[in-house]
Amino acid sequence: MIKPIVKLAFIALTLFSSTHVVVAQQGTVSVEQPKDIEKLLEFKKDLRSMEAFRIQVYNGSRSGAESAKSQATSLFPEWSNSIEYEQPNYKIWVGNFRTRLEADRALMTVKKSYANAFILLPKIK
Repeated sequence: MIKPIVKLAFIALTLFSSTHVVVAQQGTVSVEQPKDIEKLLEFKKDLRSMEAFRIQVYNGSRSGAESAKSQATSLFPEWSNSIEYEQPNYKIWVGNFRTRLEADRALMTVKKSYANAFILLPKIK
């Protein structure tokens, strides 16, 4: 009676140990792409973080920023404006000028309405 149990245990042990032997596959992946893709990626990266001069016309509370933004929109419809938050103040930035000369010319116009306006150079994302 012991012999059939030993045979069954031996067969079970053999099957169990053979399932643990796993042969893993190894491989290498190589990506081939044109060199122009590298240039396009660099160009796209430059577009995402482009430098542009802006004019700050307001710095203060949120309610004041919202009213200053609507006033800036009506005074300067040709330039874009945005509300930026830098803790603890809200800021209104006007324009998107590529050169300092453009920004200086625009600042002369903006100073007629906002005496404390000044030019800054944030990175646009």
